[in-house]
Amino acid sequence: MIDGLKSMYNDFYGTGDDSGLELHADTSGGRPAAADPVIETEVVSEEAPRTQYATQPEKEAKPKEPEKSGMEELEELIGLETVKHDVKEMIGLAKVRKMREEKGMKEVPVSLHLVFLGNPGTGKTTVARILAKLYKEIGILETGQLVETDRSGLVAGYVGQTAIKTQKKIEEAMGGVLFIDEAYMLNQEGENYGQEAIDTILKAMEDHRDKFIVIVAGYTDLMKDFVESNPGLKSRFNKYFEFKDYTVDELQQIFEMQCRKYQYKLTDEADAAVKEEIVKLEKAKGENFANAREVRNLFEKIITNQAARISELDNIDEETLMTVTMEDLKDLDDLTLREGEREIRRKAIEDLLTNLAESSVDMESEETKEDKPKKAPKKKKTAKQ
Repeated sequence: MIDGLKSMYNDFYGTGDDSGLELHADTSGGRPAAADPVIETEVVSEEAPRTQYATQPEKEAKPKEPEKSGMEELEELIGLETVKHDVKEMIGLAKVRKMREEKGMKEVPVSLHLVFLGNPGTGKTTVARILAKLYKEIGILETGQLVETDRSGLVAGYVGQTAIKTQKKIEEAMGGVLFIDEAYMLNQEGENYGQEAIDTILKAMEDHRDKFIVIVAGYTDLMKDFVESNPGLKSRFNKYFEFKDYTVDELQQIFEMQCRKYQYKLTDEADAAVKEEIVKLEKAKGENFANAREVRNLFEKIITNQAARISELDNIDEETLMTVTMEDLKDLDDLTLREGEREIRRKAIEDLLTNLAESSVDMESEETKEDKPKKAPKKKKTAKQ
């Protein structure tokens, strides 16, 4: 159960760094638990009396499920058919390249660095992690870890410190994949810190070729502009994977997958209501729609409601713990409204800016018109004189 809670926490909030949250069962009643429970017994023999410690037999650990291969994990992903095809092509190319290298044959230089294009919650980080695992399995990468970062993890506040901070991330990713989310944020006008990070990464990609892979990710148009803005980026990042928004059916499948994973089931009425809610979420989506994250937020809201309802009950059985009813679907409209409100506010701001711009042009035009009549009377007056 503890493993399940920890897994759920990591799914919703990420694994974080080494100082992240750890969930442990506390059976000590508030006292510090000993590392190995022991029974102290006194043994008397012909030799000098001594104290021995008999260790209690450990409980048999539950057998762990066999770890899935990277390709199995890829196939289990919902949707993303184009991305899956592109990943398989990349892995096939990398395999052949590795075999040619082992046989001493000439290789065509091919960049394995990638650009992931798409909106939030479309599986970019998940696919990057699977790719890192696949590359390790075929021997392209030594360790296959995924190091996630963004501008805040690379850029420092003073000149010279950014290169040091970026280099540390590169060292963490050595033998694996460095995944830079919202990479276009490094290319901001008016400051050089982001460019310093880019230059450091490009140099490491040249100096440590084939030692690690860099994947940059973000919104489609912004990422294309980012890569095109720098000749060094353009020459190294020439493969694009496009992550499309999930369809309604795929979003519903993602919700069902969450239920299976954490052992929840819905009544028929609740199931129909959740599907309708997902339809509403998808219809109300704006530019910042978070796809699978929106579904996970919905799932979390529902199980929170369910927990609040059943925690007050007596004699809670397994069936009750698993079952989600219509009572647990209250306040779900808030999720749809939040996304809808963001879109309404965005449009309102755009309209306001447009109106201000038009008003400014009209005012300039009126001022120009007013200036001309003022000069005309002077000329007429002068003529009469």
